[in-house]
Amino acid sequence: MTAAASTPASGALRNDLARIASWIQPASRVLDLGCGDGELLAHLRDERQVNGAGVEINDQSVIACVRRGVNVIQQNLEEGLALFDAQQFDTVVLSQTLQSMHHTEHILREMARVAQYGVVSFPNFGYWPHGWQILRGRMPVTGQMPYAWYNTPNIHLCTLRDFESLAQKLGLRIFERATFNHEREVRLLPSWRSTLALYRFTAG
Repeated sequence: MTAAASTPASGALRNDLARIASWIQPASRVLDLGCGDGELLAHLRDERQVNGAGVEINDQSVIACVRRGVNVIQQNLEEGLALFDAQQFDTVVLSQTLQSMHHTEHILREMARVAQYGVVSFPNFGYWPHGWQILRGRMPVTGQMPYAWYNTPNIHLCTLRDFESLAQKLGLRIFERATFNHEREVRLLPSWRSTLALYRFTAG
């Protein structure tokens, strides 16, 4: 997972997480894949009465979820979502984790299987300073992607157009998109000016 965007005032969700929360219906069932410390799920439980569960591999993050009272399963996402039934959830979230998955197509198909709606967010490799750094002969290092080429967990970087093409190939219908440059939402030329993209989709 990449480093998070700039953190807002204590107790408030980052703007990208707040946008994800706004896409989720109150009192619905939510699965958060790579849920980290459970911040989003705790917010959804407290503010939208959501019945949520998370999947997380990191020991310290799992402990943080438990301390928040968030239901969490410790498992590697690369092993798939076979323990969940078809359409068991209303929404499944994969926040800033897609780019670190080895089997990108598989996880997106599984998201469409276990829930009516899917939400993903990922760093936008099309952000213009990345191209400038490549022209200078270096791999990009920015706030949204702070790793060097030799220690990055980001193995499948993509642009907005790349993701939209993959979604079409997999038969996923995108019906909402939001783009951010750190905490600021970007509406003008988002393919070039945004550091983070969020998509909401459904199967077919």
